[in-house]
Amino acid sequence: HFLNYFSNKMTKIIGLTGGIGSGKTTVANYFIEKGIPVYIADDEARKITDSKKVTSKIKKIFGNEVIENDKVNRASLASIVFNDKEKLAQLNAIIHPEVKKHFEKWLKSKLDDKFVIKESAILFESGSYLNCDAIIMVTAPLETRIERTINRDNSSRESVLQRINNQMLDEEKIKKSDYIIQNTILTDTYKQIENLLKKLI
Repeated sequence: HFLNYFSNKMTKIIGLTGGIGSGKTTVANYFIEKGIPVYIADDEARKITDSKKVTSKIKKIFGNEVIENDKVNRASLASIVFNDKEKLAQLNAIIHPEVKKHFEKWLKSKLDDKFVIKESAILFESGSYLNCDAIIMVTAPLETRIERTINRDNSSRESVLQRINNQMLDEEKIKKSDYIIQNTILTDTYKQIENLLKKLI
């Protein structure tokens, strides 16, 4: 009976994603302020990459040039996988299963919640969208996204465009999503989230 209680008590997983500069972090933070549990997959992936177990696996495949002071040098690793789909797949095969395990453990502590938000930039690319009950896609006009990213990262327009072009197209993501949040004017974005919360709660 005890096990049945847990298996019947299903906490819904709502995926939250959006391309670079869409402002999905702003949306995630609003959910957090409203007391909704939010799992930031990208942050957890970073922590997992720094764990000894994962660092040694990365070292084995990518060599010493990506390791600095016993930690993964993200810039070196990014430059290797950025234009090499095979190497990126190898890296994902190390990190994604670890993030999945970590998320499942985290989810077990949220059984009293009706739903949780799983925020990930690569929700579709990693295949983790398949485990979500619904998906929220945050979007914004291309120029707005470019401007936000340049201001945030002090990067050039060219490098931002290259990063955007390396991601799955917004149009493809929108087709696979259940809810769309247009994040252009902040007050309007918050209204959209409030309306969405009414549907989810």
